[in-house]
Amino acid sequence: MSESACQTQVWTDGVSHIVYDAARLSLPSSHWFLPETWPQRSLLAAGRGQTWAIDGPFGAAVLRHYRRGGALARLLRDQYLWTGLESTRPLREFRLLASALDAGLPVPRPLAARIGRGGAFYSGDLIMSRIVDASALSTRLAQPGSWSELDWGALGEVLGRAHALGYQHADLNAHNILIDAAGRYWLIDWDRGVHRRPGDWQARVLQRLQRSLRKLYGERVDRPDARQAWQSLLDAHARSALSSAHA
Repeated sequence: MSESACQTQVWTDGVSHIVYDAARLSLPSSHWFLPETWPQRSLLAAGRGQTWAIDGPFGAAVLRHYRRGGALARLLRDQYLWTGLESTRPLREFRLLASALDAGLPVPRPLAARIGRGGAFYSGDLIMSRIVDASALSTRLAQPGSWSELDWGALGEVLGRAHALGYQHADLNAHNILIDAAGRYWLIDWDRGVHRRPGDWQARVLQRLQRSLRKLYGERVDRPDARQAWQSLLDAHARSALSSAHA
């Protein structure tokens, strides 16, 4: 399939809403959003909610069922307050991914989403392309020698470009950055992310990533090779953000 621009279409019967990329798919079946539809599925550990690796007519993909975290998880689990279709998390993430992809950023392609309304609440699911033969930054950094072997400048360039274009990740951490077999970086799990004017939030996103590394690896991040790696990321981020802003 060609990597044409996403064409977001929304179908609704008043209760269920199906969002899909018309450039890649015809109207999806509601069964696609049920894990049991895909007998060869495998549960993925990374990401918010319940996430499955699946393969279907759309190719290699990821199916995520949105679930709450924090104190409300026990009470509402996968239910969110309905305040209008455009405010739902699946549709917002779908649109954000489509926009970021069209801007040339390395993010998964959104394929389809489902929003099911029940009274004052809704639940939702999202299907997006799967980055094959890829592993999380957190996994790679657990391997010996990886801190000095990885191209931190390339990661900084990707993050700088995303930030200059105004794409703010809500929870950037070492689990939400993938590295494929060619060494390319991908940014995943854009739930609650936003598109906004560049500003002070860029530094906060990087600080969040740094805290994630420290939480996972403790004093390891203070070793010379890790400190040099982080500085390479920051330098590349600054250069990329500046050049992208003036492009």
